[in-house]
Amino acid sequence: MTGRHLHALAPIERRPRLVRLRMALAPIADAVLITKRENVRWLTGFTGSAGMVLVLDDHAILVTDGRYQEQAATELAPLGREVGLEITTQPNAVFAAATSRCSRVALEADDVSWALSRRAATDWFTTSDLVASSELVERLREIKEPAEIARIEAAATIADDALAGVRSMLANRASEAEVAAEIEAAMRRAGADGPGFETIVAAGPHAAEPHHHPGPRRIERGDLVVIDMGAMVDGYCSDMTRTFSIGEPAPQQRRILDVVTAAHDAGVDAARPGTPTRAVDAAARDVIRAAGWAEHFVHPTGHGLGLEIHEPLRLSATSDATLAPGHAVTVEPGVYLPGVGGARLEDTLEITVAGNRALTRAPVDPVVA
Repeated sequence: MTGRHLHALAPIERRPRLVRLRMALAPIADAVLITKRENVRWLTGFTGSAGMVLVLDDHAILVTDGRYQEQAATELAPLGREVGLEITTQPNAVFAAATSRCSRVALEADDVSWALSRRAATDWFTTSDLVASSELVERLREIKEPAEIARIEAAATIADDALAGVRSMLANRASEAEVAAEIEAAMRRAGADGPGFETIVAAGPHAAEPHHHPGPRRIERGDLVVIDMGAMVDGYCSDMTRTFSIGEPAPQQRRILDVVTAAHDAGVDAARPGTPTRAVDAAARDVIRAAGWAEHFVHPTGHGLGLEIHEPLRLSATSDATLAPGHAVTVEPGVYLPGVGGARLEDTLEITVAGNRALTRAPVDPVVA
């Protein structure tokens, strides 16, 4: 999918989201102030870097500053009168008037700073009790709508194509940083907003660092090279990792690749609706444990994603979540041997009624001649 095709993505309908939020809010408070940037965007479509949304029982108000007056008006237009717009840096009077009959106002406890909470108590909501809400909107965001899945899939397709375009660089002694820069440029040329996160290119012993920052090291024959990358389309992220062997892998390298592939496949097979996320983690981790490398698989098997590259759903041994149709998750086991190197294999999946569907489709073909 290229930039000229992205306009074909179906629009996102946000009014039902506000209805669902009000239903979730009712037992907690009469109003909620949404401050987390991704939550503001999910509810209203506003993409500016500074904005808050006060959601009440019959309407909502977006407060932002003059830099975003025209942008906010355009982005809020599909919601009509459902969301009002206030341009100000001093929302005291706006908030006070809107909540004069509210006994309780909720704040996003996981996002609000101490300074903002003090302003809310002493300036904005002086006649209301403040209560904490945790992941109120994030829980609503967990199950993705078809239009959201379409954006994640578009981002995945762009990333697939960008990875294919740099494969030849790996055999020509490019540096980690050069490969990362070309991947990100290719995704932008194809119509992505940009990368979904900082691209990881980790070669040789650096492949033992799960979140290595690409640097000047050149990729040499005999290296394993881990590339972890994703695009962003209309705010939605994809996430994929492939590991390449520059030349035929040595016996230990081949074993690492085979074990990680088997762990990935076991995790994907387990990722079905009704399955506890801890069971997906166990399915992948058991393969690596049986190979004798349990201590070298140092992160959870996967995570949710969407407007954020890491969303609250976790595929880990300590998670108590259960997969359901509409979840978008990664499966990404890895083995990391300090001083030697490592491998990771990751796909983004949509959980469906029948099982799952891979949104990332880059070939799993590790050998670069």
